[in-house]
Amino acid sequence: MASVPLSTPSQAGLLVLPLPLLQPAVGACLRYRLPRLPPGLSSVRKGKLLPLPLRLLVPPRAVEGNDGRAVTKEEVEEEGVEVEVTKEGEEDTQERGGSGATKQEAARGSERFAADYVPLGIREPVYEAIEVRSNGRMSNKKISRRQLLKSSGLRLRDTRSVDPSLWLMNSMPSLLVREQAILLNLGSLRAIAMYERVLIFNYNSPGGKAFLGLLLPRLNPRNINGGPAMPFQLEVVEAALISRIQRLEQRLMKIEPHVATLLEVLPNRLTADVLEQLRLSKQALVELGSRAGDLKQMLIDLLDDPHEIRRICIMGRNCTLDRLSDNMECSVPLEKQIAEEEEEEIEMLLENYLQRCESCHGQAERLLDSAREMEDSIAVNLSSRRLEVSRVELLLQVGTFCVAIGALIAGIFGMNLKSYLETNAWAFWATTGGIVVGAVAGFFLMYSYLKARKIL
Repeated sequence: MASVPLSTPSQAGLLVLPLPLLQPAVGACLRYRLPRLPPGLSSVRKGKLLPLPLRLLVPPRAVEGNDGRAVTKEEVEEEGVEVEVTKEGEEDTQERGGSGATKQEAARGSERFAADYVPLGIREPVYEAIEVRSNGRMSNKKISRRQLLKSSGLRLRDTRSVDPSLWLMNSMPSLLVREQAILLNLGSLRAIAMYERVLIFNYNSPGGKAFLGLLLPRLNPRNINGGPAMPFQLEVVEAALISRIQRLEQRLMKIEPHVATLLEVLPNRLTADVLEQLRLSKQALVELGSRAGDLKQMLIDLLDDPHEIRRICIMGRNCTLDRLSDNMECSVPLEKQIAEEEEEEIEMLLENYLQRCESCHGQAERLLDSAREMEDSIAVNLSSRRLEVSRVELLLQVGTFCVAIGALIAGIFGMNLKSYLETNAWAFWATTGGIVVGAVAGFFLMYSYLKARKIL
């Protein structure tokens, strides 16, 4: 029988050794002397991994005894236990004999072993939402991400479009259709519509309030007037589209008269306040046109993809879509007929809201073009005024040049040098007249030259 001594240095670690590496030869038995292990780790099944601390595999550190010889810690037998790894037949016999006690000891050891691990400390996000049922009942709800994914059948990447914490990254409008839910991202409205309920995030935002104000009356049975009720998910989609387009139209109706007033005032009144109001109105029109254009593109993409529309129709029904032909296959023929009729209704509904969105987008673009044309007109007007000012400045510079020549002649005669002209009385008047006539003649000569060159 072979014996391998092991010591316990200060370093602590965990090494996982495959059990086949510790299997001895036939008829042999290896005996290891190890420090005391948890009960769950003292018995190991065949073919699995044996977790051993690293400190058990470090070579023994020799210390010097009283007599000068090297003494290792393996000689302290009362601090260690013996773990025997026998050949295959003997191990199977021991496992069959004490399987019950072994399982209990392994469970206690695994609990002690798992207690050594420290959690990462990452908190799972919890969403605050309003849940609206198909019967119109509304309740506040706090739901974790794990519960949300489990109840709606979504994947983690699907929730990015409606996650309120990612509103800067997913500002583009989207309508994603999954097997059990429809994800709506329309501006400040973030919602997940399912077969019989809808979860509304950011319910205190303007988009959430407008959506609730439209959805709840539609779910009231008194407002149906005896007509056939649409499926709940279609009611949610239509209420979301109506609320979004109505908000765009209301904003357009608020901006349009203000822009029209500015366009009437600006040609005759160029002030800093009016120009600042025009700039703000133009900025609002750019934002409105961008949002309406994004919503229009989303509706166009949805209409161009009939597969998504059919997935909305079969939601909540015992129907499937053929992957090759994309045809609906239902267990009940009546459900297939109803789904096909709903498909036509959804297409007509989307076409209607697409026209309203295009109208809003077109009107915003027309107002924006008018504002830009007014800015160009203002720029031309200001340029013409600057040109007039430049012409006046040029005339003044020419006159100044001519007068400067006369001043030069006067300066020459002002020197205290004798020229024999000061003795004559007529010399003053002749010199003064010559300076004036020369300045005027020089001015008209320069003016004629500039006019001939089309500078003035």
